[in-house]
Amino acid sequence: MGAAMGTATGTNECRSASALTTFVARSGAEGQDPMSTIVKNSAATAQLPVHHPLMPHWLTSLGALGLFSVAVLDSSVIPLSLPGSTDLLLLWLVANHGNPWLLAFSAIAGSIVGGYTTWHIGRRGGEDALRRYVPPRILGRIVVWVERNPVLSVFLPAVLPPPIPLLPFALAAGALGVTRQRFLLVYGSARSLRYSLVAWLGVAYGRHIVRLWSGTLEKWSTPLLCVFGVLIAGGVCFGIWKIRNLRKSEAERDFALHIKAVYAD
Repeated sequence: MGAAMGTATGTNECRSASALTTFVARSGAEGQDPMSTIVKNSAATAQLPVHHPLMPHWLTSLGALGLFSVAVLDSSVIPLSLPGSTDLLLLWLVANHGNPWLLAFSAIAGSIVGGYTTWHIGRRGGEDALRRYVPPRILGRIVVWVERNPVLSVFLPAVLPPPIPLLPFALAAGALGVTRQRFLLVYGSARSLRYSLVAWLGVAYGRHIVRLWSGTLEKWSTPLLCVFGVLIAGGVCFGIWKIRNLRKSEAERDFALHIKAVYAD
């Protein structure tokens, strides 16, 4: 057995030496330096472009910080163009070999920050905030649901995917007296459950989903980035305008109450 292996090894070495001798002889006959030819071929191989067919570069470059920012906006009063943007981005990044623990934590933390700001706006604005941000056709039902089920009205919208809306329930929770501790506990638990599940799906099945869409997204990555950036900027401006109008209406209401109290005295 050992003799056979030694014979095979010797044969392979002889073949390699013979191929190298042939290459050197051919390069010498063509007037080329064999070593320079090897170096050029190695450099050319090293400079070959590396493609990432499963992921547009701009999307992978977002990372945990970009996911955190999207999660904040996705859970705030600033509207995003695509419902469930945090879920899709988390799934995409995890499927592209991202750290699932870090990415899930970033999504959860960003969503808690955004959800708390929404609750706080509802707490400060009260009925005015509800009338400003919640469509009238669903306002009455949401108020009744939050008053009867203060825990479920926070947990279910936070754990269920679109089209279940989150903004009206988070605002109503603040406006109708759900305490900060209860809101953060229930909301944080729901978001942790949801984004942990999304991260697991990204590890288990995400690459198969990404592979189906990779060709299309690579061709349209730059237009998508521009459109997404413009929509986010527009949503931020719209949200700031809404908040400023809410504060203005609060100031006018306080001034009217003050004048009424002065005349009453």
